[in-house]
Amino acid sequence: MKKRSSKIKRETKETDVSVTVSIDGNGKTSVFTGVNFVDHLITAFGKHAMLDLTVKAKSKDNIVHHLIEDTAITIGNAIDKALGNRAGVTRFSYASVPMDESLAEASVDLVKRPFYKLTLSIKRTKIEDVSKEDLEHFFQSLLQNLNSCIHLTVKYGDNDHHKVEAAIKSLAVAFRIACSKDSKQKGIPSTKGAM
Repeated sequence: MKKRSSKIKRETKETDVSVTVSIDGNGKTSVFTGVNFVDHLITAFGKHAMLDLTVKAKSKDNIVHHLIEDTAITIGNAIDKALGNRAGVTRFSYASVPMDESLAEASVDLVKRPFYKLTLSIKRTKIEDVSKEDLEHFFQSLLQNLNSCIHLTVKYGDNDHHKVEAAIKSLAVAFRIACSKDSKQKGIPSTKGAM
């Protein structure tokens, strides 16, 4: 399997985002968006997915929603590009991750048919420095642009911070397993012969 890495730069009138990712990394991350809780979530994702991930994002219009959206889009695009044709991967995975009283589950199929089902169960209007709708949109934009089929569900919990953190960690662990190399798998892991 060839080296699975990519670099994507997305520049619009609203934002300037660059992402470098290595799928076969060690969980080394360097993240700066200027939105503390988003930085925390991206760092946790890289760490637990064992991606080497560098994210630099800045706003041009000072609208946080645009910055969060474009950052998630660019991360998803970079990972999709790094996965290439997905030959030799495990493809399917599932992870259940607790965070204190909260529990989240992620199911991942790396097939190139984008679909997601997201249930974060956030109650508060804001977590740390991010509104509920922007957090939900971060996850939506990331999942849409990973070009995979992903179901991500917070099963229960009381603390919204814990729920969201459990969600990103379950996604990371399931993704790490799904994109891991399968020594038995020869070629594309699909009866179609293509993803």
